[in-house]
Amino acid sequence: MNADDGLGVVDDVHEFPFDPASPLVASGNLRRRMIISAIARGVATFGAFLAVATLGVVLFAVISRGIGAIDWNFITGTPQTGGIGPSLVGTLIIVMMATAIAAPLGVLTALYTTEFAGDRIGAAVRLTLDMMNGLPTIIVGIFIYGLIVAGNHQSGFAAALALAVIMLPMIARTTQEALALVPGTLREGAEALGVGRWRVILGVLLPTVGGAILTATVLAAARVAGETAPQILVNLVSPNTYVLNPFADNAMPNVPVTIYQLSEAADPTGFQRAWGAALCLLTMILIANIVARTLHGRSMKKIESK
Repeated sequence: MNADDGLGVVDDVHEFPFDPASPLVASGNLRRRMIISAIARGVATFGAFLAVATLGVVLFAVISRGIGAIDWNFITGTPQTGGIGPSLVGTLIIVMMATAIAAPLGVLTALYTTEFAGDRIGAAVRLTLDMMNGLPTIIVGIFIYGLIVAGNHQSGFAAALALAVIMLPMIARTTQEALALVPGTLREGAEALGVGRWRVILGVLLPTVGGAILTATVLAAARVAGETAPQILVNLVSPNTYVLNPFADNAMPNVPVTIYQLSEAADPTGFQRAWGAALCLLTMILIANIVARTLHGRSMKKIESK
C-alpha cells in the first residue's frame, strides 16, 4: 500500500504481521532452549550437591571415628605412649622445607615465562608445568628414590624434595595467572619513567601479586601435606622419637606414613589411632585452606584496585 505525503514523495507503508504491543509468546525454539537450560542447571546443581555431600560423608566418618582417640597425650606423646607428636612435628618440618625449595623456584619460573620468555619458550614452559602438575606422585617418589635414597639412606630431606617437585608447578602456574591480571599500565608507567625491568618486577609486580603468591604457596603446602605415596618410598621407616634434623641418617616421622603404619598394625587400637591421626591432618589442612582463602580474597581486591 502506497501513500502520497503531498510533496510528491511516495512512502511504502508495510502492515506488521503482529501487534508490537502484544505480549511475547515463547516459540518452539525458545521453549526448547529453556528446557535444555533448566536441565543443565539441574545437572550442575546435582553435581555440586554430590560433591558437598561426599565431603560431608568423609568429614563425618573421620570425625566420628577419630575424635575418641584425640587427647593431649595423643598430640604430644611418642608412639611408645600412644601419641603421634613426632609425626606432627616431622610433617611440619618436611612441608616447611619443601615450601622453602618450591616457592622461590615457582615464582622465578612464573616471572621468566611472563616477563622475559618469548611466546614459544613461554608456551613450552607452561606445557611442562601442566604435565608436571598432572604427574602421578608415585612417579615423583620413584624419581627421588633413585636420585637420592638408592645407595644412601631415607631422610626428611628426600621427602621434602619430593614434595617440592609436586608443589613447584602449582605455585608457578598460579603466580603466572596472578601476573597476567596485573594491569599493563603499571608496567608501562614504570618503564616510561626509565625504571629498569628488574626494579619494575621487585617494586611493582611482586608487591601487587604478593598476596596471590602467598595464597598459592599455602594451598600447595596444604595439598602436599597429606601425600603418602612419595614418602612411603623415601621416608618410610621412621624412628619412634622426635627427629628435628631432616638430614639425619634415618627417616623423619610424618603423619601420612604414620596413618599407613597404624592402619596396618596388629594392635587393635591402631586403627582408631589411625583415624585420630587422619583427623589431626585434616584439621591442619582445613586451617591452611581457610588462611589461603582469606589471603586470596585480600590479594584479588588489591589487584582489582590498581
